[in-house]
Amino acid sequence: MRIVIVGAGSWGTALGKIWAEAGHRVILLARRQEVVESINTHRENPRYLPGIKLPSCLEATLRQEVLREAELLVWAVPCQGLREAARGATRVLTAPPPMLSVIKGLEVETFCTPLEILEQVFGRGEYMVLSGPSFALEVARGLPTAVVLAGKTARLSFWQERLSRPVFRIYRSEDVRGVELCGALKNVMAIASGISDGLELGLNARAALITRGLAEMIRLGLKLGARPLTFSGLAGLGDLVLTCTGPLSRNYRVGRRLAAGEPLDQILRNLGQVAEGVETVKAVRRLAHDLRLEMPITEAVFRVLYAGVSPARALQELLARPLKEEFAPLPL
Repeated sequence: MRIVIVGAGSWGTALGKIWAEAGHRVILLARRQEVVESINTHRENPRYLPGIKLPSCLEATLRQEVLREAELLVWAVPCQGLREAARGATRVLTAPPPMLSVIKGLEVETFCTPLEILEQVFGRGEYMVLSGPSFALEVARGLPTAVVLAGKTARLSFWQERLSRPVFRIYRSEDVRGVELCGALKNVMAIASGISDGLELGLNARAALITRGLAEMIRLGLKLGARPLTFSGLAGLGDLVLTCTGPLSRNYRVGRRLAAGEPLDQILRNLGQVAEGVETVKAVRRLAHDLRLEMPITEAVFRVLYAGVSPARALQELLARPLKEEFAPLPL
């Protein structure tokens, strides 16, 4: 199968590696000439996956014309740049091939998920999302990983079989909305968890934050039509736990460095890659306000990032909230 992956960052490269090793012809559509040369000549992507040797059958290119060769088109670009990238692809594609999003975020201006953006740009087609607890470096190293593939296509089982590997186990789901929302919302909670750990608040606090963060995710997800069980699965609880506890998480690292007093612009400049939660929190906060939903952790993260509130002050405000029942009625 010919797979074209738009985006040669860490996640796009890791997926390209495992699928190329499985015998698929995989082409990475990159933006930087130095990334293309490094992958094609030195079999490595040192900017995004240093130390990982890439198979000789994995190609990289700058040529948009390769989009026409795709039997599966995978989108692995930052969420805020997806619409522009997709519009650029329409100049090359006459008919959209099956498309897979591996992006975790919400478009700030429209609140759209990645698949909603793709559908708006390309019209009717076969769209899927792949999400779940999956650090790119561990996938590239061949460590066991389980993720979930969601779509409303009749060929979902077919794609599940074609894209799975012995150490990359794919489950399937029809809850596209839930899987996409889980992937976006957990990044906001990961920033909060990084702040908590950076302030050395302890494991009790981290466990409480993850649990109450999940409650916020469910609250918003149900209001937007997601299925409750999705939030206890790989895309929800699985990815939330990983991202809130693993130092490989960019969003978690942002939180830790905020707790250390580092300015946000400096953190993002030094990070070298996109931390989706930094932008997604804007959309989530506005959604919560529009829907009249209480999401105090999301609000605290936003205030630390954009309102000049110190992490310590945000913590004090969270702890000073009125006491309440653990399980308030869920929004319907």
